Amino acid sequence: MNTLTKMDRNADLEANRSYLSPPVDIYETKEAYVLEADMPGVNKQGLEILLEGNELTLIGHREPLPPTGDVVHREATSLDFRRAFELDPSIDTTKISAQIEQGQLRLLLPKAERLKPRKIAVTD
Repeated sequence: MNTLTKMDRNADLEANRSYLSPPVDIYETKEAYVLEADMPGVNKQGLEILLEGNELTLIGHREPLPPTGDVVHREATSLDFRRAFELDPSIDTTKISAQIEQGQLRLLLPKAERLKPRKIAVTD
């Protein structure tokens, strides 16, 4: 898929800062692409969505929950999330919208009008 390309920009990350790459699902409809990213523990206040040129960057900050007792075993991490994508010119970046609910981010990436199917009228 050329429309959204994963970009690894570890050199651009803050020094000594580690991030998790959130898993994403990408769907295509007639009108848009839909990107869903799982960022458990991230809310609206902890979410940054940056668009620079054709690069879309998702950053999710979360507050670690203090343990309620002595930790016996821990698999969960409190690292923040970060993932970047290169957007194809077929996406109308002026109309991108986002929603987050219970750590599930949903971005709507509308297709440019020139790419949407249209019916051409036949004239006499």
